[in-house]
Amino acid sequence: MNRTTRVSVADSSSTIGFSNSAATAELLAGDCTSCQVTQDKSAYWTPALYFQHSDTGEFSLVNQVGGMLAYYLLRPNAGSANVTAFPHGFEMIAGDTNQREFKYPVPDVDKSNWNVEPYNTQAFLRQAALGFNCLDYSNPAATEGSLYRHSLPDKAYLDAHCRSGVRFELMFPSCWNGKPTPDDKKSHMAYPSLVGEGDCPSGFDIRLNTLFFETIWDTHAFAGTAGQFVIANGDPTGNGYHGDFIMGWDEEFLQEASNQCTDLSGKIEDCPLFTIQPLDNSTACNIAESNMPAQLAKDVAAGGATTLPGNPPIVSTGDASDAAASVSVSASASSSAPSSPVSVSVSIAPAASTPTSSEQQPPSSSAATASGGQYAPDAVFAAKSPSSSDAPAEVSTAATPSSSPPEVTPAPSPAFQSSASTQSYFSTEYQTKGQEVVEVLWVEDVVTVTAPSARKRHLHKHRRGVL
Repeated sequence: MNRTTRVSVADSSSTIGFSNSAATAELLAGDCTSCQVTQDKSAYWTPALYFQHSDTGEFSLVNQVGGMLAYYLLRPNAGSANVTAFPHGFEMIAGDTNQREFKYPVPDVDKSNWNVEPYNTQAFLRQAALGFNCLDYSNPAATEGSLYRHSLPDKAYLDAHCRSGVRFELMFPSCWNGKPTPDDKKSHMAYPSLVGEGDCPSGFDIRLNTLFFETIWDTHAFAGTAGQFVIANGDPTGNGYHGDFIMGWDEEFLQEASNQCTDLSGKIEDCPLFTIQPLDNSTACNIAESNMPAQLAKDVAAGGATTLPGNPPIVSTGDASDAAASVSVSASASSSAPSSPVSVSVSIAPAASTPTSSEQQPPSSSAATASGGQYAPDAVFAAKSPSSSDAPAEVSTAATPSSSPPEVTPAPSPAFQSSASTQSYFSTEYQTKGQEVVEVLWVEDVVTVTAPSARKRHLHKHRRGVL
């Protein structure tokens, strides 16, 4: 893993050293994993968030809320029942650490228009794969859909509106050209036409698991304090947010899990393929001392310094690579934040059709719960009945906080009423409210009446279920 960002959030096998030599074989050789599913020794990485104080220039590490969540979304190509598991040795990077601008309309144009330039380009889809979800659990009316905005809001907006912090979101490309991982860790992958779903471009026809990362940062802890938020790569805009993945599953096992782990009970233990380890075991798995890079051992990452760890320049406009060229930055990354356990939950969701209305929210994902209930994200293997026998499934791997989650009883899987034959799903929205996440499946009813045309309309309904 070749890095210019020195401080990150990561979950992985005990052997990972955040060096150029880290790969699938090394991860699988680890003697433990911070993931709750012991078969998962993959590496999940994103840069940390800092706050720079105006009066002193010093940086403080922003607290994480609930750990990093890494979802496996099973969204096959049209006409196919399954996705292809990540192959042995597979790696990829999503996002561009040097990006500092979002040059497209805000908010996004309706997705029904994403089939024309410039929205049908990988350049747009890569930037639309970033999300900065403003959270305020005290105001349900302010709930935002995931990937709603693609830049980090300014400090004044965060103070006024994001009382529960900001959820950083990153969708990875899922269309593969079938070739080995290249040096740039990017050019072998492409986004489908709607970022997280849709059609793969020509030459990238193999549909892999779709990864989606979420990390909530407690930005409101700095409300009223003068300064700015800066990602650990020197980015105050959010446009340079990025993440890395190194495959650490046995390939055959991941394929079998992707095909079979769709139990409807809602309990992670009910997937017979997974071995679930106690939370204490997950949190006790750390980078082996023999694999600890010298740079990581010397990092002062919690804050108090007037430079970011690794001393990357803070660049808010243009291309950050131009400024970085004049600064000596270590190529090795580190993670000062403790590893968090990862759990796997599976859900089955109806296939989403192309949106046809400007009223839809962008598709999103978050930790699952039965409608009206709550649970800690590492405690339940959630599933819901599909609308048809060939509906695609979603598998999610969730990194949870190192502290013990509250004891809660998962709600039973709800009973669903059959949709009318005139209904079709055109958007899926997940709304996070504390530890409760509600899935809203938007359907469209076309109602034709004999009244004047002004009264012809689309009726938008929603139905709650579990992810």
